[in-house]
Amino acid sequence: MKFDKDTRILIVGLGLLGGSYARALTKKGFTVKAVTRSQSSIDYAIGEGMIAGGTTEPDPDVIGWADLIVFALYPHVFVEWIEEYGKHIKPGAVITDVTGVKQCIVYKIQDMLPDDVEFIAAHPMAGREVYGVQNSDDSIFREANYIVTPTDKNTPDAIRMCKDLGHTLGFAHVAELSPEAHDDMIAYLSQLTHCIAVSLMTCSDVPKLKEYTGDSFRDLTRIARINEDMWSELFLLNKKSLISMIDEFSGELYRMRTYIADENVEKLKEMMRMSTERRAAFDKTNMQEN
Repeated sequence: MKFDKDTRILIVGLGLLGGSYARALTKKGFTVKAVTRSQSSIDYAIGEGMIAGGTTEPDPDVIGWADLIVFALYPHVFVEWIEEYGKHIKPGAVITDVTGVKQCIVYKIQDMLPDDVEFIAAHPMAGREVYGVQNSDDSIFREANYIVTPTDKNTPDAIRMCKDLGHTLGFAHVAELSPEAHDDMIAYLSQLTHCIAVSLMTCSDVPKLKEYTGDSFRDLTRIARINEDMWSELFLLNKKSLISMIDEFSGELYRMRTYIADENVEKLKEMMRMSTERRAAFDKTNMQEN
């Protein structure tokens, strides 16, 4: 199970992430094809030299051509696609994904696939507040993390292949977590942050707010410009972990409120010092990796 320039790659779902994968892999010399719903997306990608060909229909010949298939679909669409077209994946092929939740789909899809097709899940921690292949850009991977989430059904070769894919795409760091640990971590690092950003934007309807705001508010709410279809699905699929994180965050916010109400300066400063210290670790990591 080699991953080299002879590996034929099919991307299913040619949006922002799928398109960014296509750009990066084609630049590295791989032959990439795509299946996506919009003919205009196929035409754009071919015109940009991002893919060698594509189709708007899941053609059995195109599916069977691929050694590696990357699924860049909403979770429920991913499951439905495998149910209907998974039978066309050739023996020995490996499939992976970009899905933001894991427990709810990884085991289900592994059980649906033939024994000679392996699904090794991954989550590229990269993106933008814009969508579509026209906004794809492989530079989004350069300072980003890539998480591989194997199960006991995955072989060492497939895990290595998936990690090699992350390195080839240009991610700054490639990590490994179980699907369960991934979902707990992502509830905190990604989903909670989106919940906070959305709540900041909806908690006040002051007119002409943009005329008064500064960089801090803009930075905190950058991700509040959100795809409601995708993120509502991700929130609900990871409901247990996300609610737990919301409760923890609410508790910390209330603790700060108490210190402010009681004018407890020392405790307030203690929280701030801890925040500063923990945030500094991110800066050190970036400096070391860059």
